[in-house]
Amino acid sequence: MKRLIIASTSTVHGSGYLEYLMPELEVFFEKVQEILFIPYARPGGISYDDYTHIAARAFKKINKRIKGLHTYDNKPQAVANAKAIFVGGGNTFVLVDTLYKLDLINVLRQSVIRGALYLGTSAGSNITGVSMKTTNDMPIVQPKSFKTLELIPFNINPHYLDPDPDSTHKGETRATRIKEFHTYNTTPVIGLREGSWLEVIDETILLKGTLTARYFTKGNEAIELAPKHKF
Repeated sequence: MKRLIIASTSTVHGSGYLEYLMPELEVFFEKVQEILFIPYARPGGISYDDYTHIAARAFKKINKRIKGLHTYDNKPQAVANAKAIFVGGGNTFVLVDTLYKLDLINVLRQSVIRGALYLGTSAGSNITGVSMKTTNDMPIVQPKSFKTLELIPFNINPHYLDPDPDSTHKGETRATRIKEFHTYNTTPVIGLREGSWLEVIDETILLKGTLTARYFTKGNEAIELAPKHKF
């Protein structure tokens, strides 16, 4: 049984790292003691050790141990054997590039399909979709492929922002960029606003949090999905 939490962000305004999600995560990870952390997205170029320390400090509040994947000699085996996995945010290009270089894309997908609990935030959420083509990140490295885990039947656009009518910025909006994506692709896209997440149980996907999400499909006007919308 697939079980995932796919969150737009790790940190909402005025809150600590994963703090807003902790009540949910305490229930989600109730039956596991250790979580395998994949730190490869490296926000701001942070070291793997420092990033793992941030995650470990947060999960200590609910008495869970965190171990960084980078510390294992046999990384595919560590992913295959994991009962719970957390892929943190950062740069999606860097994350996907590293996963391909370490030959981890397929083993990670299969581990989740077999039942490993999966938490993704930001870049870690991007990779749960069909591809990473709707990420907001700069392409600072070139992955082998944009294809990702295909654990859900659409793409994620985390940190989704609505146009600000009072802004003097007249460049592309997030909606415009997703429309450009749909000029060449047919995969639906969900714009997840900050503080929203998807709960996946097998093939059922539930929008959680207090905000709506924006749902984009090729050739159609985007629609708003209310909290508790079920796919």
